[in-house]
Amino acid sequence: MVKVRDDHPVTAEGEIDLQSWYSGLEQFVPQLAREPVMRAARRVQQIEQLDPSPPEYRAHNYDCLQMGLEMARLVAEMHLDQDSIIAAILYRAVRRDKLPIAQLEQEFGDKIGKLVRGVQSMAAISAAATSNDTVFGKNQDQVRNVRAMLVAVIDDVRVLLLKLAERTCAIRAVKGFDAARQQRLAREVFDLYVPMAHRLGVGHIEWELEDLSFRYLEPEAYQSIARLLDERRRDRDDYIQLVTEQLRQEMHNAGVAAQIYGRSKHIYSIWRKMQKKGLDFSQIFDVRAVRILVPTVRDCYTTLGVVHSLWKHIPNEFDDYIANPKENGYRSLHTAVIGPQGRVVEVQIRTEEMHEEAEYGVCAHWLYKDPGKARKSKDYEEKIAWLQQALEWHEEMGGLGNIAEHLRSYERQERIYVFTPDDHVVSLPHNATPVDFAYHVHTEVGNSCRGAKVNGRIVPLNHPLQTGDRVEILRGPHSRPSRDWLNSSLQYIRTARARAKVQQWFRQQNREQNILDGRNLLEKEFQRLAITGIEPQQLADEVNLKSIDDVHADLGLGRLRLSQLLNAAQRIENRTAQRAQMELLPTTLARAARSEATLAKDAVAIQGVGNLLTQFASCCKPVPGDAITGFITRGRGVSIHRADCNNILQLEDNEPGRIIAVDWSGRTAQIYPVDILIEAYDRSGLLRDITTVLARDSINVIAVNTLSHKESGTATMRLTIEVTSFDELGKVLARINQLSNVIEARRFTAPA
Repeated sequence: MVKVRDDHPVTAEGEIDLQSWYSGLEQFVPQLAREPVMRAARRVQQIEQLDPSPPEYRAHNYDCLQMGLEMARLVAEMHLDQDSIIAAILYRAVRRDKLPIAQLEQEFGDKIGKLVRGVQSMAAISAAATSNDTVFGKNQDQVRNVRAMLVAVIDDVRVLLLKLAERTCAIRAVKGFDAARQQRLAREVFDLYVPMAHRLGVGHIEWELEDLSFRYLEPEAYQSIARLLDERRRDRDDYIQLVTEQLRQEMHNAGVAAQIYGRSKHIYSIWRKMQKKGLDFSQIFDVRAVRILVPTVRDCYTTLGVVHSLWKHIPNEFDDYIANPKENGYRSLHTAVIGPQGRVVEVQIRTEEMHEEAEYGVCAHWLYKDPGKARKSKDYEEKIAWLQQALEWHEEMGGLGNIAEHLRSYERQERIYVFTPDDHVVSLPHNATPVDFAYHVHTEVGNSCRGAKVNGRIVPLNHPLQTGDRVEILRGPHSRPSRDWLNSSLQYIRTARARAKVQQWFRQQNREQNILDGRNLLEKEFQRLAITGIEPQQLADEVNLKSIDDVHADLGLGRLRLSQLLNAAQRIENRTAQRAQMELLPTTLARAARSEATLAKDAVAIQGVGNLLTQFASCCKPVPGDAITGFITRGRGVSIHRADCNNILQLEDNEPGRIIAVDWSGRTAQIYPVDILIEAYDRSGLLRDITTVLARDSINVIAVNTLSHKESGTATMRLTIEVTSFDELGKVLARINQLSNVIEARRFTAPA
């Protein structure tokens, strides 16, 4: 049934009696400190006196003070802490812009401010649920996305409980407002907050929200059932009194201490059962119901035996939710029997602890802070663990001490939820970009995308989106997909859908254009990474294509990726360098090399001579994937050079007997120094931004040399960094190239 709200106590002058109101809170939260709670209440009272709410708000208990006090009472009934109660008192004043949040934090502290900010963020998001537009599919999908997004943005379960209390107060107060407002609020509450109350296990809030929402969404059905219940209320009450008296006597005889009382069936659950089972009101068994609370689980089953021995059990109307709890942790025994006078009665049997959990759910945690009543943390963690799964929270649980840490959002979540400019919520994979978003909305939006705004600010198209972002795609009439979007190093695309759409677009272009675009893309990448000496047909053969034109065409339309061609080029260079060096070896050494190859302990294999000390030449700084050559030094082992290094080419002419074939062993991952050259328009903070990119990718910088050119306003930077492969180097250069003012970032090799 809908709860009848108690009026706030008033003084002789007709004002709300804050002292009496506070006394009502103490029965729920005995350890409450009077001074800070009363200070918050008096602050809101002062705000209402200086800036009164409209008369119709005050008439319906909807002004800041009345709503704040009622919301605080609900929060206290949930047995939340003092900070939650103070935040509840102040929230409505902040929501209506009568108390700036910064001023609240100054007067009441950051902890209170954080709770209020959290409830504010939920209010902004849940407004999207009232939209009836179905651009992105069925409205139910939209509601599901909004619900998941609400969960994703909170990092403290108290925020959600405060929001449930606030929505309960709001829907109680709209009785005197117009029908459109009532239905809009009822739809939001029913779609978003009833499921959350259920999953949190806050039964008394869930049932009230269900009934109040049902009252406005289906007024005729609600009134019909309410009349039927009211007509039979006296008869039902007399009958329940008879049943409870018989049960008390039988429980006393069985030696079980029990609390027994009648239980009101709420209207929405009656209607739902009538609709689901096609029953008439007279066929609903649990309109007449009693609840029995006992000390232990053993007593629950003893009581069940007493009930079944006293009255005949109705087949198929027994549920053991103690042995098999519901998904939200609800536990109880339910049975239906033919009671006195041949009438059907539903009986619920549970322990007091089960009852607290059924009524208050996750809030029941605060009930057991007294060490003498401490509940095992396992029970609470299991409830939270289920809650995480049901609401798609994927972060692992921590300890019981600070519940805010349990529900910290979305560092490890698999989905993000972002706004469109029209307040629709779109679900995307973690780290999705504006390009992914554009193609999710519509293929043509993606194809014509030329830029993006996130929260009103223009961002790069590979900017990672986060839950709560508002994304706007900037389109151009002649814009088209960029081939850079298909370059995985640049990270423009994170979803298979967007990649497939871009590839499809390029497949529709003519072959000549694909060949031209692919050639430009490959040449640009080879030049940036200083890859030379690869015969075009060799590259085509390596990727099993007939000609280099086929390579360029497949790359142009996205069928081939740059990373595949880079790997192919590395394999070709390695084989070519190996054959060339074998021809330069002395005959005896070459013969030994053909019979045996031994790996060094590091990442270089020295053919034919076992393990030797190796070092990488500072003149060319080879990295895995480069074709390399070894030179036997005097006393310093083998010096490893790039095969096209000018110094090694001279040594091959001058001292060919000391040249040795080497190769990358691939046995262990190593780091290698490599020079990169950056040309940019000079600006303050340029070097800081570059080193930030390198630090973010865990790239170590071992040397920096910068030179500013004042006449042209440019700067040249040469950095020596440590990388593990061509792939890593390519990604680093791509990210540096995206920085503002950077003209070009490429690998630097000394001229031959």
